[in-house]
Amino acid sequence: MTQGNSYPLTMDQLLTMAVEKKASDVHIVPMEPPIFRINRDMIKLDYPALTPDNVKSLLVQVIKPYQVEMLKKDLELDFSHAIHNVARFRGNAMFQRGTVAVALRIVPFEIPRFDDLGLLPGVKDLCFLPRGLVLVTGPTGSGKSTTLAAMINVINEERDLNIVTVEDPIEFLHSHKRASVKQREVGIDTRSFANALRHVLRHDPDVILIGEMRDLDSIGIALTAAETGHLVFSTLHTQTAPLTINRIVDVFAEHQRDQIRQQLTGSLQAVLSQQLIPNIAGDGRVMAMEFLKVNTAVRTMIREAKEHQLYSVMQASHASGMRTMDQTLSELCTAGKISREEALEKCIDRTEMERLLQRQSMSLNR
Repeated sequence: MTQGNSYPLTMDQLLTMAVEKKASDVHIVPMEPPIFRINRDMIKLDYPALTPDNVKSLLVQVIKPYQVEMLKKDLELDFSHAIHNVARFRGNAMFQRGTVAVALRIVPFEIPRFDDLGLLPGVKDLCFLPRGLVLVTGPTGSGKSTTLAAMINVINEERDLNIVTVEDPIEFLHSHKRASVKQREVGIDTRSFANALRHVLRHDPDVILIGEMRDLDSIGIALTAAETGHLVFSTLHTQTAPLTINRIVDVFAEHQRDQIRQQLTGSLQAVLSQQLIPNIAGDGRVMAMEFLKVNTAVRTMIREAKEHQLYSVMQASHASGMRTMDQTLSELCTAGKISREEALEKCIDRTEMERLLQRQSMSLNR
């Protein structure tokens, strides 16, 4: 992969501009100018359309020669890049229609403070659990990595523990504080997620962060680690707590599913499902979170394959900190943080959302 034709911007100039414009993502695609995602909008820059050689030229400025060979071999590549005093970037390159396209997510150097993220009360308590599995779920771009980084930072600042992370790639960099932190990046520090996870317990961890539970091996190892006395954090691309349970169980063969339910019953501590919603002013986004805290009733439902009843538990457990996504969205709407239209667009059950909004409106008018 040669550098090819020059382009008016270097990759670092382009990425620095994205940070200055408060973009979340940068898209570099042949036959289009560079594109920034700002809030939810895709904004095309006033620059020439990129040729396939331009895309290659920009990409090789931020990846290493061995990664070029990996891209040629695998036809896709995860990578990371940093610009001093600007930001870190999580990137992916892939082939499409025989040409390379690149997407980069902006990751600030500074780990966001937990209290600045708008997380639900009670979530911080999860950082002080002695053991168990905590899952943060949601679609791509919903802030899962940021939430986990803030939670790991709380542990790092307040507990004398050993933390080991396995990420693809590393996003937020954690320095040693009260805790000791080892961060492993797939492709640089380990050959694969599976290899890293098979060896992680030999490093005497108290806390394990798995960037994503992406297959049977990573899910199985995460469950075993949580079951054997470790505090494990990870992510899944699911939208609700009940769907998260189903996703984990369905990865396994049918004859294994009863055993997996037993492991989940004993190890799962919480599922946080989140979305980022445009605020009512249109100049930023607000966190909307569903919070399933695992108690005796929830454990029974998981064991007996009654995930469809989990929503009723969350709806009735407001006092203990649990929330459904629709409850959170209605609260944000009533507080004037998001619009009614956004709440209805992002809700799980439109009929339930309209009922919640009407009830809250009646309560305010009393």
